[in-house]
Amino acid sequence: MELYQRTIHDLHDMLKNGDTSSTALTQSVLSRIQGVDGKIGAYLTVMGEYALEQAAAADKTIKEGKAGSPLLGIPVAIKDNMCTTGMKTTCASKILESFVPPYDATVVARLRQAGSVFVGKTNMDEFAMGSSTEN
Repeated sequence: MELYQRTIHDLHDMLKNGDTSSTALTQSVLSRIQGVDGKIGAYLTVMGEYALEQAAAADKTIKEGKAGSPLLGIPVAIKDNMCTTGMKTTCASKILESFVPPYDATVVARLRQAGSVFVGKTNMDEFAMGSSTEN
């Protein structure tokens, strides 16, 4: 079973026990995105380099024995209508194509605090008004 196919619970245990690293897990997820996203268009933005930096920081925290959160080192994707400091948030709209919010949405801030690894921003209908993921 590939790393990207495992549950968060399994991955947390594997990270905690040293059976894998957040870097390896993140690379697995990024490879999967690269392999299938051209066909399905799930991501508007993929943040590979940023994700690998976050993963390395998580690996360091885990190695130091400070792994408190079950989400530490776990790759996540953020829907493109959630504000993310320093990352484009477009709501899948051309009118917001260069908007970079100065703050995080509460859910994003909590994921950051937990040590999650942000791999990208996911596609959606423009302004989340619909169900077909067309924009």
